[in-house]
Amino acid sequence: MFFESAQTAIARHASGTITPPAVPTLQSLFGRQPIEKFEAGKAILWEGDDASHIFEVTEGVLRVFRILGDGRRVITGFLYPGDILGVSLKDRYLYSVEAVTHAQVRRFGRNRFQEEISRSPELRPQLFSRLCDEMAAAQDQMVLLARKSAEERVCSFLLLTARRMKVDRQTAPVIEIAMTRLDMADYLGLTIETVSRTMTKLMSRGVIVPSGRHGLKILKFAKLVALAGDSDEEDKTGSGYARQAIWPN
Repeated sequence: MFFESAQTAIARHASGTITPPAVPTLQSLFGRQPIEKFEAGKAILWEGDDASHIFEVTEGVLRVFRILGDGRRVITGFLYPGDILGVSLKDRYLYSVEAVTHAQVRRFGRNRFQEEISRSPELRPQLFSRLCDEMAAAQDQMVLLARKSAEERVCSFLLLTARRMKVDRQTAPVIEIAMTRLDMADYLGLTIETVSRTMTKLMSRGVIVPSGRHGLKILKFAKLVALAGDSDEEDKTGSGYARQAIWPN
């Protein structure tokens, strides 16, 4: 068996078919870490805790939020599988994170993470790209809250969810809305009543229809894009654009 394997290796080398070493990725750093499971409503981390770990979401949906001095909750974003949490922080977490659905994460020590980044020329540009995504998403969120109407905010949220799920807009895609109306309201800066009223209005106009327990089918994707008030939204969706929905300070 060894002789056969050696012959095969020599033949592959001669034909130039030797597989090069895999390029390391940010996700590969977490590959050997144990999976931690969280039920819906359970906290992964709390605002003010020491930022000693960085997390990768492997399953489920998480919400990122802060509690204001008067007790109000502000949701700054939602995390999906493949997202990495906490890369832009240093000393303490500036927000809390809870599971919206059953979720699984892997954690990696911050110091070890920084060491891996420092000695890897392949990982540094990946981390920089992540940070750029967070900054761009923060700008999107500021526009959403400062300039858009209630209808534009709800439509923008539905399009963001569609992008995160990488749906095909040509096939009346179904998106899963894992979060509650209260979650949507706290994210969009609206009341529950306004969110529900806007969703009902979109259904009555035939833009969306319910599909299953938590799903929505988008029947008029172009109309939804127009109602969101983003002139470049069609380009984002059509090109596979998928920005991270989290904006740590």
